Amino acid sequence: MIRSFITGLAFLTATLPATLNAQSAIVPDSGKTHFAIKPTLLVPMAMVGYGFAALHTPVFKNWNTDVHGRLANMNIEQHIHVDNYLQWTPAAAVYALNLAGIKGRNNFTNRTFLFGIATLIQGATIHSLKRMTQETRPDYSNKLSFPSGHTATAFASAEFMRMEYKDVSPWYGIAGYAVAATTGYLRMYNNKHWLSDVVTGAGIGILSTQASYFLYPKVVKLLQKKQTVSPYINDPAAMAMN
Repeated sequence: MIRSFITGLAFLTATLPATLNAQSAIVPDSGKTHFAIKPTLLVPMAMVGYGFAALHTPVFKNWNTDVHGRLANMNIEQHIHVDNYLQWTPAAAVYALNLAGIKGRNNFTNRTFLFGIATLIQGATIHSLKRMTQETRPDYSNKLSFPSGHTATAFASAEFMRMEYKDVSPWYGIAGYAVAATTGYLRMYNNKHWLSDVVTGAGIGILSTQASYFLYPKVVKLLQKKQTVSPYINDPAAMAMN
């Protein structure tokens, strides 16, 4: 119980500063300021919180067992491995849409960095939590069940698609999330994850992309500021100054 609490706290400590700033607003009211968090951040936070609670809460563990049992009755040893590819589909669709002339929010370079940062954040988080929690998979293949990496990637990818095309049409985001949800379902159907693994992975994926969209512009601004202040290395006069 203590170990899972510490790991959950570590994740929230690492991601919340960025995501809170990305999704919060200062609301004036009678001369006072209030810190308001948007629902788009509260939902993935609740998903992650549920997942950590499910590690040791009997009621949530029973949910895992119940869902697993129902899916086991549907799955007659016929695994569907398309989830290995579905997890990347929303992100791939962003590039395909841009090639087709349907432009998103960012150019090729910026969106590549944005998705790359999101992938690094969720990948590092998932890997660390798997090693720390040591939850056994439903098929007993190993103790790397919590949280679901495939689902985290899928939802990070879906949130990436939503962020890039939310100003064009909400249906792009809806389509991306439908694909991500299918990925999560298949991870349970294929007997690789519990319900709480999938829900937590989804929350981590969304938060990771939100953190990326907050951090990347700040990094770019910082680098641009340094470039304008620092002398060019190929300038002889500048080299003489050093």
